[in-house]
Amino acid sequence: MKNSLSKEWLLIIGLATFKLVIHLATNTNYELHRDALLYYSLGEHLDWGFVSVPPLTPLISKISLFLFGHNTFALRFFPAVAGAVSVVLVAKIVRELKGGKWAILIAAAAFILSPAFLRSNTLFQPVTFNQFFWLLSAYLLVRLILTSDPKKWLWIFLVWGLAFQNKYSIAFFIIATFLALLLTKHRRLFFSKYFVFGGIIGLLIILPNIAWQHFHNWPLIHHMNELQETQFVHVSISGFLIDQLVMNLPALIIWMTGLIVFLFFKAEKDYRALGFLYLFIILILIVFQGKSYYTLGIYPMLFALGGYAIGKYFHPTLKYAAIGLTLLIAVPLLPFSLPIFSHEKMAEYSKPVAEFTNRWEDGKVHEIPQDYADMTGWKELSAVVSDFYHSLPDSTKSGCLIYAEDYAEAGAIMFYGKKSGLPEPISFSDSFILWAPDSIDNVPVIFINEEPGDAEDLFEEYKVVGQVENKYFRENDLKVFYGSKPKDSLKYFYRQTIRKLKERYD
Repeated sequence: MKNSLSKEWLLIIGLATFKLVIHLATNTNYELHRDALLYYSLGEHLDWGFVSVPPLTPLISKISLFLFGHNTFALRFFPAVAGAVSVVLVAKIVRELKGGKWAILIAAAAFILSPAFLRSNTLFQPVTFNQFFWLLSAYLLVRLILTSDPKKWLWIFLVWGLAFQNKYSIAFFIIATFLALLLTKHRRLFFSKYFVFGGIIGLLIILPNIAWQHFHNWPLIHHMNELQETQFVHVSISGFLIDQLVMNLPALIIWMTGLIVFLFFKAEKDYRALGFLYLFIILILIVFQGKSYYTLGIYPMLFALGGYAIGKYFHPTLKYAAIGLTLLIAVPLLPFSLPIFSHEKMAEYSKPVAEFTNRWEDGKVHEIPQDYADMTGWKELSAVVSDFYHSLPDSTKSGCLIYAEDYAEAGAIMFYGKKSGLPEPISFSDSFILWAPDSIDNVPVIFINEEPGDAEDLFEEYKVVGQVENKYFRENDLKVFYGSKPKDSLKYFYRQTIRKLKERYD
């Protein structure tokens, strides 16, 4: 028995190490994603909250750079680690259910080969850690059900508190958990002092962010309203449900088997709450018009349930078929999941299926997938700005400001321009508003935008001093302008604009 357990743990450690290695070997092939540039920037201005996200991911950014230096590898290290630890958690759920080596292998393969999680564990974004917290919550929920020990609530609420400080969507998981347990005999677990104590622990953890939200006029509500008007309104129920099948298509037979078994097999009725949990998450997100990928965090649990179910209830040949089919579908999708090809080779590889893989938010089909286009061009932008900035006389350079229209452009100047000594840019985008100065002097400005905008009203002279020329860059032809001889209107325009924007958060 002891030898068998040792072999299982060797298998688990081997699978987790493999997951870690594939990410560490590929995570510097492309530049940072545009959203990662925002979270890095937030980490340079740590606070208990920000306009669009809680503080945990920015804090991880700060820790990562402190440990590993100012580079792309540093920011992508902990997402890779989260993926590797997730393999262990998937395996531990299988073991809690008394599944064997084959069940562990099937479940872990489903996770490791999932295009969605290969992508998530490559990117530095809150969604990466959010998925990890959902899986950790699912593991603790399995332990709660298995042991009927209400003390587990203390750990569950601790994890939920930390998850809230990473991404507010943990609320969907929490609501779904309560509803799922209420439908089963495990509802009795609510009637415990540990449930109350756990709730207090969770509340204490999230309280600093709630206080920050209160003192900044609830930017979360403003942000959610904007998403509702600009993005959630386009979510259709049919598209949402189709995406649930497509996002983890290679392992469809695995997670679907787990869902069916734990919903309908009488022998697994003690764990039926896990099946209900999935259904309630789907229902809640449909009601709130959430994006389809918001559900991703619950699928690793289903991989575990599926691996266990296939190993226990079905003919042994299905074990081989499940892994074989997963490999067969997943391997051709690897270049869409991991940055293993150059942009040129990716354009060639994706051409036959570009209609499905390379359609961007603008509705047009492009040469490479949108996420990959968001991971190039930033170094070039920073180099253009840096070259011009350092060409200025010292007397001009000392007072020159850099303005970026978009948070990604501003983040690129901060991250890639740091080594070349670029000053921190000003931007009116996202949380950059919070630390932008309340006023500026009449000084020359290097500004980044597609068009000159109001430059004619603000400067006596302005000109294009460079632009990014990268056909794979989502913002190809993005221009860098230089406005000299500022008019008096510059100070007034800036002061009025920033005052109006900051009033929202006062």
